[in-house]
Amino acid sequence: MNRAPTVLVVDDDGFMRAALRRVFVAARIPVETFASASELLATGDLSAPAALLLDVMMPGMTGLELQARLQERGVALPVIFLTGAADIPMAVTAMRNGAVDFLEKPFDNAVLVERVRQALVRCAEPALQHVRHPNLEYKRRLGTLTPRERVVFEQMIAGKTSKMIARELGGSFRTIEIHRARVMSKTAAANLADLVRMSFEVDVAA
Repeated sequence: MNRAPTVLVVDDDGFMRAALRRVFVAARIPVETFASASELLATGDLSAPAALLLDVMMPGMTGLELQARLQERGVALPVIFLTGAADIPMAVTAMRNGAVDFLEKPFDNAVLVERVRQALVRCAEPALQHVRHPNLEYKRRLGTLTPRERVVFEQMIAGKTSKMIARELGGSFRTIEIHRARVMSKTAAANLADLVRMSFEVDVAA
């Protein structure tokens, strides 16, 4: 019998691993947990259908370094990153390197399960593993931004703070904060990591 697609969780926080295991067991998704990147590489079955749920900041080998190591080995499993900080430049790097998603802690369990299910569909259909499909709803949302808001949006997904954007664009801090709030409202993004993911999914249609 073929093995059911599994989510492979790599996180150095034991409480987080236990919490994630409970979430996936409750959702009836097969799950295996690993305390480090090196443990996954040494004992994980990376040849079977699976999705990887990686913590970004881990001692030893980080999530991004693990992603690169897996690519060197030719492992094409879909990767979702978890982070405890809104490190947008890191999100951009992860997505450019092929990650299918990026979520900030704390996250909504239902959203996490849905994103993992989507990733497991990718691993079950090899032809989809390296394909990003444009999200027309995201494209519509971004299309509602004014030219100025679009410029601010581009600065936001580059990881720049409001002070940095104000300095670069010549506006006041308060004005930039208003533009940022409008960008988040119009796009219905939950957070900056969600905004980055949105921008990447829309880019495939360009």
